[in-house]
Amino acid sequence: MKTVFITGANRGLGLELAKQYAQRHYKVIACCRDIDSAHELTLLAPQYSSIHPYALDVSNETDILAITEVFKDQPIDVLIHNAGVSGEGCDNLGNMDQQGWVEVLKVNTIAPMLITQALLNNILAGQDKTIIGMTSILASIDDNRSGGRYSYRASKAALNQIIKSLACELSGSGVKTMAIHPGWVQTDMGGKDGKLSAEESIKGMLNVIDTLKAKHSGSFFVYDGTQLPW
Repeated sequence: MKTVFITGANRGLGLELAKQYAQRHYKVIACCRDIDSAHELTLLAPQYSSIHPYALDVSNETDILAITEVFKDQPIDVLIHNAGVSGEGCDNLGNMDQQGWVEVLKVNTIAPMLITQALLNNILAGQDKTIIGMTSILASIDDNRSGGRYSYRASKAALNQIIKSLACELSGSGVKTMAIHPGWVQTDMGGKDGKLSAEESIKGMLNVIDTLKAKHSGSFFVYDGTQLPW
């Protein structure tokens, strides 16, 4: 049985990732900040014996450091950095402050790097050796025509840089990485006007992840397989 490690698996895209990977018979380590309040995840887990909820606050370095020991003997085939914050309240000129920026960067940028570092031996022990960063088209500098969303754009652009650097540094070990934009999805973050359901978005993303080749490692893709410019 292959294993996928998903952060932010308590709702939306993360929850759907957990569900679809369980349907593929993966062992799913489904991380969330607080299991007691992760009602949808705790309802889903009994339906799939391969889903294992795990409490992980990605903004807490102590929590991150602990996973090295907790999962010491567990090969991980796919690591998906899905946990993220929108930066609402610290995104536009006139409403930004240092603490707000720090919180966005801690979750969207620093946590994925530290979690990858903590689980690197697990990834190297897996078969697929795949690291995925859930990013956004808003991270594309080439595509930026409207400005605004400063902290969110910057944090996701920095995540893209991490994904690219990991691809360069770990290619010799067979590790593949990808930054992926899920599309405009009907989630709490995407809003009810989103063009896609979470089910549609994740189905597309899994197809792209399945077909990721070493030559495309470190690239920036959309859920439908389209490659985005940086």
